[in-house]
Amino acid sequence: MRSTVRSISPADKLNSIYYLMPSLAGLRGKVVLYRLQKQLFPERWEAFSVHLRQHPLLQNPSVLLEGPADEDVHDWTQCHPSVSSASQTGLLLTHCCCFTTFTRPPHRYVPWNYHEAVQGVQNFTGDRDLEHFLDLANQTGLLVILRPGPYICAEWEMGGLPAWLLQKPNIVLRSADTDYLQAVSNWLAVLLPQIKPWLYINGGNIITVQVENEYGSYYACDYNYMRHLRTLFRFFLGEDTVLFTTDGNTDKEMICGTLEGLYATIDFGTENNIAEAFKRQRRFEPRGPLVNSEFYTGWLDHWGDQHAVVNSQKVSRVLGEMLTMGANVNMYMFEGGSNFGYWNGADHDTRFRSVVTSYDYDAPLSEAGDPTEKLLAIRDVIKQFRDIPSGPMPPATPKFAYGFVTLKKVGNISSLLNTLSPLGPVKSQHPLTFEEMKQFYGYMLYRTRLPRDLPQPTPLISPLNGVHDRAYVSINGVYQGLLERDTVLVTNVTAQQGDTLDILVENMGRVNFGSRINDFKGLLSDLFLGKDLLTDWLIYPLDIDGAIASGWPHSDNKKSSTNPRKILQSDPSSTRGPYSLMDFLGTPF
Repeated sequence: MRSTVRSISPADKLNSIYYLMPSLAGLRGKVVLYRLQKQLFPERWEAFSVHLRQHPLLQNPSVLLEGPADEDVHDWTQCHPSVSSASQTGLLLTHCCCFTTFTRPPHRYVPWNYHEAVQGVQNFTGDRDLEHFLDLANQTGLLVILRPGPYICAEWEMGGLPAWLLQKPNIVLRSADTDYLQAVSNWLAVLLPQIKPWLYINGGNIITVQVENEYGSYYACDYNYMRHLRTLFRFFLGEDTVLFTTDGNTDKEMICGTLEGLYATIDFGTENNIAEAFKRQRRFEPRGPLVNSEFYTGWLDHWGDQHAVVNSQKVSRVLGEMLTMGANVNMYMFEGGSNFGYWNGADHDTRFRSVVTSYDYDAPLSEAGDPTEKLLAIRDVIKQFRDIPSGPMPPATPKFAYGFVTLKKVGNISSLLNTLSPLGPVKSQHPLTFEEMKQFYGYMLYRTRLPRDLPQPTPLISPLNGVHDRAYVSINGVYQGLLERDTVLVTNVTAQQGDTLDILVENMGRVNFGSRINDFKGLLSDLFLGKDLLTDWLIYPLDIDGAIASGWPHSDNKKSSTNPRKILQSDPSSTRGPYSLMDFLGTPF
């Protein structure tokens, strides 16, 4: 197979390479899949050299992967049998936009914590089956750019780093800290050998691999850490693999995030000066393509905020300007997704802000997989640079309202402790964190007895802002109020000496970006009742997932109310309701 690359000028608009970054099913991220036609047109496919020192990516102002024109291919909807109908719709929509690259679930980033939730126990089965994804991509005719971290950001819990790292409380994440490097080395020694057979130079479909992610945005600026990663990636993947970095387009970010031997790319959105951004990339990479690895088509949402919207006209205008320059563009996001389970992240600038379950991102393809006005605007931009497939856009996914679910209260959390915490509580004079209890996600219950009568409302205080993240306060099973990180540090209670004080603490997602990713959860400091220090705690780790997996042995409480308002006004409790899906008539979006 010949390796052919030809350089192109900015005026040669048809030959720009377009990257996309969609999202689905909560596993958002950054594997970029190029359109590979060698299975369909082996005689017409010409690959590019992948030797680092001779790689055209590093030698030419822009590169073109030569292959058949999009209009020669008509089978993008003929997907692998395991691909869902939603995935087929996404592929068809992408084809209709005439993009030459695409990504599909379940992997783009490789979230370390998703594969190693328990230290030393790796999981690559089911939705975590990375090799199945790579095989599916290959069969679908796609090349892959893989971003395996170890840190990924992505509005994902702790940026993909496993919370068990925090069992060493003084660990310095994303640095040359000995404990951190040992954990990273152990993980990459498992992950990277799985990747190596899938490298393009080995006959696979991974053409480039990113090292770390936006490291220049992190305070540590530790070159020894980046050198260690480079050594690991080279050792396991070989000298011929093209490795790259992605960073924000400021001098500080590029200085701290780039390293010799790793091709430097940048990211920015619609509000940046395009020429200045690429000029900065060029200062760090005198040769090679201009690459915006994350062109932000929308933005993330936090709890309590308005849904973020990025104007379609801005997106299409900036996209057109970049393509006119001959730049390569990777859209973040192209397709919206969802932060299922406990996998949402959080930010902490002036205060803690948790990312919501929805990761719609105001993307060109919505969270439901539907085309939007923004998608059509982007398609119109692409029309100016190349021919696009004829025919109408696929319609929106069918929707159907399946009716109401009547919820019935199963029981208060305190009545379910034998099920949710089968090993019982841990006794401690002072509160312990989630990490100390090895309860990394979800909820924990802290219980103690009140030391005196409280005939008048008395403040329950977290003086050191030690509630991470939200605490529901109950006395003898009656809800009193809440405490919340950075916003609600005091709630008043009335009670008698010896009454049971329960504090149910919720982990709302660990910080995934910036200097505060060492984000411990639970009660991080003592609580005071007035001037009294509360001690003698019983701490219950709540294994809700385990209880559900074992069939949730409790029956409905027939005397309990089904009135949603009354349920919400009670102390923390569990509810459930029957739901029967006889026939699939559409998505419930």
